[in-house]
Amino acid sequence: MFTSRKSGADDHWEGIVTHKSRGMLDGSNMYHFVEVRLADGESVKVRISRRLWKSIEVDDRIVKRAGAEPTRE
Repeated sequence: MFTSRKSGADDHWEGIVTHKSRGMLDGSNMYHFVEVRLADGESVKVRISRRLWKSIEVDDRIVKRAGAEPTRE
């Protein structure tokens, strides 16, 4: 199972994008999500910026370093 959340400033992880989605959860703002399979096999659903969401595809590698936003690698 996965948890839907925005990455915290101190979080650090890396993995492969397995699914992209977006939605208007509150009825007025568009939120962009990716489901990421981490190295340990766990899946997490993470909210990311629109710019990053538009630049990645399924099977791309994404990295979140502590103190930084997630980036495509």
